[in-house]
Formats: sequence, C-alpha cells, structure tokens
Amino acid sequence: LFVIDGVPVNNSVTNSVSQQQAGQGYDYGNAASDINPDDIESVNVLKGSAATALYGSRAANGVIMITTKKGNGTSGSGKRGVGVTLNSGITIGFVDKKTFPEYQKDYGGGYGHYYDGPGSYWYMRYISPDGTITTDSTPGSHLTQWGVTSEDASYGAKFDGSPVYQWDAVDPQSPNYLKATPWQTAANGPITFFENPITFTNSVSLENGSHLGNYRLAYTNYKQNGLMPNSELIKNNVSLNGTWNVTNKLTVTGFGNYSLNKGTGRNSTGYNDNILGSMRQWMQTNVDVKELKDLYDLTKRNVTWNYADPSDAQPIYWDNYYWTRYQNYESDKRNRFIGNLGATYKITDWLNIFGRFSVDTYAELQEERRAVGSVAATFGIGTTQADGSGGRSDQKSGYLRRDINFSEYNYDVMANFNKDLSKSFNLKAVLGMNMRRTNYDRLISSTSGGLRIADLYSLQNSAGPLPLPKELASKVGVDGVYGSASLGFKNYLYLDATLRRDHASTLPKANSSYYYPSVAGSFVFSNVIPENKVLSFGKVRLNYAQVGNSPTFDQLVDNYVVNSPFYALSTTVPTIKKDPNLKPEITKSIEGGLEMSFLGRRLGFDLALYKTNSINQILPLPVSSSTGYYTEVINAGEIQNQGVELALHATPCQNKNFKWDVSVNWSMNRNKVIALKEGVNNLQLGSFQGGVTINAKVGEPYGVIYGTDYVYRDGQKVVKSNGAYLMTAKSDNVIGNVNPDWSGGIMNTLTYKNISLSFLIDVQKGGDIFSLDMYYGLATGLYKETSYTNDLGNPVRDPIVGNATAGYASNSGGFINPGVNVNADGTVTPNKTRLSAANYGAFGYVRLPNKAFVYDASYVKLRQISLSYAFLFKKGFITGLTLSAVASNVWIIYKNLPYADPESGLGAGNLQGYTTGSLPSTRDFSFNVKLTF
Repeated sequence: LFVIDGVPVNNSVTNSVSQQQAGQGYDYGNAASDINPDDIESVNVLKGSAATALYGSRAANGVIMITTKKGNGTSGSGKRGVGVTLNSGITIGFVDKKTFPEYQKDYGGGYGHYYDGPGSYWYMRYISPDGTITTDSTPGSHLTQWGVTSEDASYGAKFDGSPVYQWDAVDPQSPNYLKATPWQTAANGPITFFENPITFTNSVSLENGSHLGNYRLAYTNYKQNGLMPNSELIKNNVSLNGTWNVTNKLTVTGFGNYSLNKGTGRNSTGYNDNILGSMRQWMQTNVDVKELKDLYDLTKRNVTWNYADPSDAQPIYWDNYYWTRYQNYESDKRNRFIGNLGATYKITDWLNIFGRFSVDTYAELQEERRAVGSVAATFGIGTTQADGSGGRSDQKSGYLRRDINFSEYNYDVMANFNKDLSKSFNLKAVLGMNMRRTNYDRLISSTSGGLRIADLYSLQNSAGPLPLPKELASKVGVDGVYGSASLGFKNYLYLDATLRRDHASTLPKANSSYYYPSVAGSFVFSNVIPENKVLSFGKVRLNYAQVGNSPTFDQLVDNYVVNSPFYALSTTVPTIKKDPNLKPEITKSIEGGLEMSFLGRRLGFDLALYKTNSINQILPLPVSSSTGYYTEVINAGEIQNQGVELALHATPCQNKNFKWDVSVNWSMNRNKVIALKEGVNNLQLGSFQGGVTINAKVGEPYGVIYGTDYVYRDGQKVVKSNGAYLMTAKSDNVIGNVNPDWSGGIMNTLTYKNISLSFLIDVQKGGDIFSLDMYYGLATGLYKETSYTNDLGNPVRDPIVGNATAGYASNSGGFINPGVNVNADGTVTPNKTRLSAANYGAFGYVRLPNKAFVYDASYVKLRQISLSYAFLFKKGFITGLTLSAVASNVWIIYKNLPYADPESGLGAGNLQGYTTGSLPSTRDFSFNVKLTF
C-alpha cells in the first residue's frame, strides 16, 4: 500500500492473468509511478502487521509511507520570503552487455539438414539464382549454389564468406535483390537495435512560510526516449501543498497533485510476438539488424528475414523488428488527480479533532495496433460463439482499446489524545473512523478478423463483426472504526495497543465484518541504567498483531457470460466457480526486536525476528473441467513466514571536516505451506511456456517450480544408450524454489565539507529462476555454448566419425554427456557414447529436461554511486547551488543467470522465478543541477 501524507493511493497494474504467465501484452507499469520524486520529502517503510494495523485491509503486506515537501521559503538574507528552487537533470542509459546474449559466430540460419531422432527429419529451403525454391532433407550443403531462407534458427551451414543468396535477395526493392552476398556473421547484431535512453527532468517550485501558514507550488516536466526505437514517455506534474493557521486552534491543510502521462511504444512482454523473444530464442546470426532498418526505412513495408518463401514474402513467425516498433505499437494516456483537504481543531492542549477528505482519481486510455501485413498473432478480445467457443485468436491486423476509469474517496475523522496522566505516565490515544469508496470501470473493445482499411485504427474499421466489448464496473466499500492507545511510563516503558473493525462489501453479509487487533510493548533500558560512554541507546520490543484482508470485487456470485451473437443471443457459465460463503483472510504475526547504539551513536544495530501465519487465504483452485469450470474460488490453507532482519550502522571516522557512514541491511525469510484445502496437496499458482509451473505444495516453500527432471542413479545423471540424458516422464518434480536464501546491502557515505560521495551494493543469495530464453536459444543454436571445440579438439557441430564400441576418430565432432549408463544387469558404467551436435535441438529443450534451465538467481550488484557538491551562499540573491552525478545499476559484479538480469521477470505479484524475452538492463548516468534563491 502506498500512502501519501496519510492518504492511500492506487498502485494497481493492468497486466492480464495471461501476461503474468508469459502471455502476450505490453508492460504498462504500475500506477504508483505517477508519484513525482521531486515532491517527496521522505519515504518510510512500515513492516509488520502491528505497524500497519490502522491502515486497513490493504496494509496487510506493509506500507510505503511518503511525506511530501512543505513550504518553508526563505530569501537570500535568511529572512522568510518566497523561496524558488530550480532543478534540472539529464540521464543517459547504456545497455549492460552482461544482460544480453553472446551469440556463436560460426554458423548461420537453418534448422540443420536432419534431426537424429527416429524417423524425424528437418528440411532446409534453398533459393536458386533464378528465384525458384528447392527443398532438401539430405545431409550436405548446397550453399555454394543456393542460399538458406526462412528458418528462425542458427543451425545452418558454417560461415565461409562465400557468396550466397540470402533473405534480402528476394525483395525487388532491396539493394541486394538477386545478389549474392558473403555468408558470414552479421556485422550489426541485435544489440545494435537498442538506443541509448535519454531522460530530461526539469522542475520549478515556489514556497513560502510564515506564522499564518505555508505553501509550496511545483511543476515538473519529465521526458524520456526509451531503450527501443519509437518509445517515449512524457509526464507533466503540478502539485500544491499548503497549511493555513486560521486561528490558534484551527489549522487547515491541503494537498493537490495533477499529472498527465503519455506513453508510446512500451515494450512487449511474454513469449509470443515479442522482439526480445526472437533475439533471445529464435533468430539467424547472419541477419544484420541495420539492413532490417534500412529496408524498412526504404520501403515502409514488412520486409523480413523470416518469410515463407520467395514467391510468398509474408513472414512466418517474425516481422521485421522495425515494422513491429513503428507499426505494431501501443500508446497510452493517463490523467490523474490526487488530493486531500483536512482540518485540525485544537480543543485543549491534549485533545484535538482531525477530519480529512481525500480523493485519488484517474482516466486512462490504452490503445494497441496491429498493422496489415503483420504475422498473425494473438490479438483482440475475440468473438465468442453460441456454443461458447472462440475468444482471442491469431489475427494479422487489428485495433484494441482499453478505457479505464478509477476513483477512490476516503473520509476520515479522528480524535487525538496526548496527556501526561502523572509525573510517571503519559497517554497517547487515537479514536477514529474511515469510509472508503472505490470505483473501477473498464471497457475493452477490439476489431475482429483484421482491419478493412490499412492504417486506419478504429473499431468501425473492423473486417469482421465487432465482438461484444468486455465490461467491468466495480464498486467496493469498506467502513472502518479503530482505536489506538500508547501508555508510557517514565520514558522507558511503553505499551501500545490497536483495534480495528472493518465492514467490507466484497464479503457475504454473515462474514462481512472482521476485527484485527495488535499489542506491542517496548523497554528502553538505556534510560534506567547509569549513564556511560559506551551505551548510547538500548531498546527491546515485542509485538503481536492480526490483520484481516477482504477479497477483490465479485468473488461471491456466479454470473452468466453473454456471448457475441452468432445466430441468436446466448449465454454460458463462466470458467470460475465463485464462493458465496467466503471468509476474510487473516494474518497473525509476532515480532521481537533489539535495538542498541554505542559510543555516541557511532555504532549500532537493529535486530528483528518475526513469524507470520496467514490462514483462510482466498485462492483460485483448479478443478476438473467436467464440473463446467476450470477453477473455483476458495478459502484455503495456511502459509507460514518466519525470518530475521538485521540493520547495522557505523561511523568509523568522523572529524570536523570528514565523516564516513556505513549502513548494512540483511534479511532472511523462510516460508512454508502448512496446509491447503482438505484433500489438496498442491495448488498450481501459474502455468508457463515450456511446461513448468509455479506451485504452493504442502510441506514446501510457497513458490516451488515444477517440471521435468533428470533421472538419477546414486546421485549421478542417467544417460540412455544413444548418449542423451534420460528424463522423467512427468512434470511434477520440484526443480526449484523462487525464494532467496537471504538478501542484503551495504551503503557507504563519505562526506568532506560540502562534498558527498556514496555507493550502494546489493546482494541476493539463492532463489531459482527458469529461463525460457536458454530453453529455446540453446536448441536453435544461437548461443556461444552451441559452437565450441570439443574434447577431441574439433568443432562440436562436425559429424560424428566412429562409435562408442569401435572408438571415435580423432576428427570426430559431437560431445559426451557426463553421467552413467545403467546396464541390463543393473550395473552402472560411465557414459562414453558421443552425441551429435550437428542439428537443431542438439542442445536445449529437445534433449534436456526443464531442470537444466533452472538457474541460481544470486547476484552481487554495485547498485548506485552518487557524488554531489553543495555551494552555500551566506549573502546575495542565490541561497544554494547543488551539483550531483549519479550512476545507477553500475556493475553486476556476480550472477549465475546467463545473458539476463536475475531480477528480470514477468511482473508484480506471486508469479516470480520465470524469465522470457526480457529487455536488457541499462547502466544509467545522471547529472543534475539544483539552484535555490
């Protein structure tokens, strides 16, 4: 939950369920990105249920507390007056090559001549000098006469520089039409496709303050050109923050923020129709990206390397990358207002009444286009027929739009009590109520069957009958009453308690009200022991809390699905069975901590140990399709999390001019699925391309990866008689765990007079991630791991000469899988059979189980380096000038996941531990000037 000046704000994402499981879509980001960093004074993270109990159901997973800047203007002489701040910065990004593939440079496009599986042969297509097409499935190469076309793999002939007819020889507008060009690796590989993202941020603010109050007015313009061609994000943000001391008893506060965001060309996600999916999984290493750009710029047509054949230039799987970026792009726009108006009336010195009205509202339009002439891909909302069939389908062109409207209103009233009951006791208390009303409307519309007229993106330009739009109109209400009390004794003993009752509209009447209490105690023992030079501060704490959480909208009542008319209007049952008897989720937590500082707070630590148990979780449980449903909504099971968090701080060196501060954070969490619904041992959270799933299995951590595995004998991998590994027949093996063993970071800050230098290192140990890029990219022969010198000193893709019984010739290609053969009599011998690497599938998913593509997600990163210099002016018009330079994502010092960032994934939420077609990371360098007067 994000909270700005005490007001909750929406932080939803629009990624579909399909997208979260590697399906097609665009990354539209999250709504909290609307928050302007220049308006932020401070950010605090509230962890643990006791800290968040008063913020209601949505705070069950913690709160990001944001406090905005308030007016406090001063003139150049130091007297109060209008203060002006100008802030201007530029950021330039560069691709981190460690997060992008390293390709083999020895072989070009093709699947290979034949595959060595029983009865399975791959063929290659050739174009002869007169433009006719020939197919061949026999070993050997005809590359001296013909050129390879079409195949989206790199298992073709070896590069030898000889002239051949390639993909760009078939289009009459191509400069190489019917020309033979050298057979060689591309001079401009896929990494040259990316651009250097440049971001400009400019802001100006006016502020002032006096005994009557204060104000701050600010405007920020943000403009970014993205990593990919034709991508841009523009943000304009205006904010006003003010306080008015009406009388010595009445104070009025207000905050308003308006933002207008416009985006173009956000990146695709998932497996299908994703440029990065081609670059990482399906491609020819002889394809020159600059030539793709030149042909698109010349023709404005979809001239691609991946066409069916010379007589049919339609692409098979992959469009020209530049056609995709300049024709099949998305655009989006969001207008948003966040504001609040509050008043505090001071009844006595120890009692005041506070009231506040807040609003968060936005209107968003997302538009997606698919140009005539594109590869057919999943698009649109589809047309559901009377028999229930249909839905999203492959279409060569189309237009889709999402109209989204969101509004949330919060009404708060609270009484605040703060009084010394005696010389020993102090009592602070809050009694309040909150009313929340949330409205979310979404309308998704699309064409069907393609576009009738090219380049006209309108619903009325649909080639087929318009499918019924997908409509959602949700209204959610939560009413809460709460109280808290904090009793202090002589500044060293504290007892805190909270209690909240919520009534939620998304629960059935019988279960719609639920309570969550918390109690916390602390003992500041440093205040009761004799003063000494060693111990500066010491506190021990213990708390218990229970937090409730209600379901999302519309989880109680089954509704019919209205199908688009075919012969007549019809309805069908939905795929999800809902539960009219749902209960709220409950999380119970206990936390203990010890905080100590020494030597004048030059050294200290904060240690926390916690345990949380979540019960009655609201989950979608897969059921047999014979029931008429695919999933049912249930309250199920119990999940336990327990762990340790440790923060260390130290100032190793400090004098008049120099100071060195060090802070270290370290955390370890262990979770476990204690129970699910009776009779259910495993809950599938997500199913992904490649046959892997993410699961909650009883007795295992939440988020184990299921898939096929090797077969083992005495801890060694079993190899079949043909030299390939033996794999499990089923995909129900635990092959990974998405949860890290621990994570941490260290921040160093060096300050010399007005110069400050800081750097941050982040570490994650453990956790697993499945790479679909390696799963396919190795099979298609893209990566350098598929072309190397084998144990005999020969190219691994050379033909095998000889056999295991008679012995292999010294010039033999292929490789030997480490492992053992299990003989007929049950004995075990080391594998000595050589396996061919000459064809598609020699490496990768064809011969290896899912387990082979699960990688350790550990990393060590130099996350940020920051250098700033502050000029201070005692006299004159200018009061301050700060110059700063920041480098972000500077260096991945260590990682195990090949060619991608271990933090790459599919989005927010529970479905982690899977990566496919992700953008490479960038190193970003920022320069900023801040001027105050």
